[in-house]
Amino acid sequence: VQLQASGGGLVQAGGSLRLSCAASRRTFNNLAMAWFRQAPGKEREFMARIGRLGGTYYADSIQGRFTISRDKAKNTMFLQMNSLKPEDTAIYYCAADSRSGSFSIHRSGYNFWGQGTQVTVSS
Repeated sequence: VQLQASGGGLVQAGGSLRLSCAASRRTFNNLAMAWFRQAPGKEREFMARIGRLGGTYYADSIQGRFTISRDKAKNTMFLQMNSLKPEDTAIYYCAADSRSGSFSIHRSGYNFWGQGTQVTVSS
């Protein structure tokens, strides 16, 4: 599976961005997918997950501000980010699990990764 993340950019605090993650695989519907992010000098951290049946889960830090979704017809996952804060500045990575699909918020739970897209929020 190849994942291509896009949609990052520079935005002012309080603004919005929509990230996309296009998957190459035709069995997109069988993938559990997630977004992670990595700020400079920090570990990569879990942001949001969407399961094969559409169930979602979010990290506390983005709850109520970010929304994860997927378009099965386009083999694409999205992350709508609203009310952005400077502390949201990071490289955002999309990830997919083609194995068991068991719920995971850890990097080890995903076996495919996109290249990352930079999000910068200015104050």
